[in-house]
Amino acid sequence: QAQLVESGGGLAQAGGSLRLSCVASTPLFSTTYMGWFRQAPGKEREFVATVSGSGGITYYKDAVKGRFTVSRDNAKNTVFLQMNSLKPEDTAVYYCAAKVFSGSEDSEASYDYWGQGTRVTVSS
Repeated sequence: QAQLVESGGGLAQAGGSLRLSCVASTPLFSTTYMGWFRQAPGKEREFVATVSGSGGITYYKDAVKGRFTVSRDNAKNTVFLQMNSLKPEDTAVYYCAAKVFSGSEDSEASYDYWGQGTRVTVSS
């Protein structure tokens, strides 16, 4: 059974930074797209960013381009989300997910394994 465990959430001021980490025990981690999603209070969960197995391909939600960076360390089965220039609208629970099989990289339905989430709160 695959396990994904996120960490690094917390409280930040607007303009600040946080770095989320996700340690995964998914099979064939180095060939698996790893994504980050978020769910703000009262809203649907949405795609934030994803990175290919090699780390060479990344996709981002438009609202976070230029502020967030997704990366991975396959030797440590870990994926990261560096969040800079945070805004209050970034406040959400952030989830790490693994896409083992085929499907769109930015679609929640394509991801097979999920973490429990880590809460990020950005104050103005």
